[in-house]
Amino acid sequence: MWLLVTIAVFFATREFSKRINNPLLNPLLLSIAILIPLLLVLDIPFQTYYADNQSISFLLQPAVVALAYPLYEQLPQIRANWRIIMLACSVGSVLSMVTAGGIALLMHADIGLIAALLGKSVTTPIAMEVASHLGGEPAIAAMMVLIVGLLGAIIAYPVYGLLNIRHSVARGLTMGTISHALGTATCAEKNPPDAAFSSLALVICGVITSILAPSFFAAIVWLAQ
Repeated sequence: MWLLVTIAVFFATREFSKRINNPLLNPLLLSIAILIPLLLVLDIPFQTYYADNQSISFLLQPAVVALAYPLYEQLPQIRANWRIIMLACSVGSVLSMVTAGGIALLMHADIGLIAALLGKSVTTPIAMEVASHLGGEPAIAAMMVLIVGLLGAIIAYPVYGLLNIRHSVARGLTMGTISHALGTATCAEKNPPDAAFSSLALVICGVITSILAPSFFAAIVWLAQ
């Protein structure tokens, strides 16, 4: 039952979002705003809802693999810009961890919370694994990934328009570096070439964050002492 409800809510909000054409009316955000109160009002346990929607969770993996197709279409541009791609992803990954860890440290956040925040700009499975490895709470990491992804999906293209950023390399790399899979899905709807570079950045930043996060966390623990 809840699988059908979820699908119906998403497609209804997607159609509504297309007609209104406002970046704040993101279909995922609207779906969350409808489904969570509905579950609370009807007193439906999350375990029951999740069990009914396992087939959607299963489709996440082939959906990520499908992102390789626009990547394949842009191979000539990727070869021509590989230095820029690696530099942008490296700088973006490092700055994401520095800002998250630095702000949390200045606010005297718990070390476990900082561990959960370091992977906020990579895709959910990687962020949860990084958080778990560092001693953080994977559920908090997943929540932060969702928040960051939604923010990017909502405000990125209005910001691109405001700053007159039109190049697919620039738009895709920034979106994939900061807003991972949710941002990439938005790119796929707006402009497929953007999605190619966004999906590439998603993968590269995930690898970089996985490698560097333990070192950044160790430095933050040392500074906190």
